[in-house]
Amino acid sequence: MKALIAFLAFILLAAAGCTTRSKARAEAQAAYQAGQQQTFAQVAEARRINIRFIGPVRHAEVIWVDGLTLAQAIAAAGYWDKRDPKVVVIARQRERINISPRELLNGEDWPLEPGDTVEMHP
Repeated sequence: MKALIAFLAFILLAAAGCTTRSKARAEAQAAYQAGQQQTFAQVAEARRINIRFIGPVRHAEVIWVDGLTLAQAIAAAGYWDKRDPKVVVIARQRERINISPRELLNGEDWPLEPGDTVEMHP
């Protein structure tokens, strides 16, 4: 009797951990598709040339043109907060360029490159 109970317990434990082939195939296909979508999104991001803004602006993306500067892009994006920004950062590929808001407000300007992201926080 003990042997029969042990055998049934073994069968139940083994069955509980099993995955059907169709379920495993569906999970593998879902994982593959998720990976494909992530890859396509990364490629699209790498090809982005417009300037993206993070912060209180009316337009989160500004069309990049040759010679575009930070001040021009901020004006085009429509900064709307009543307070002057305390933090301005240009994120460019793998580097972050911290910009002094005081220098920016005093007329100093920085050239932007295709695909830059500008972060502005009051």
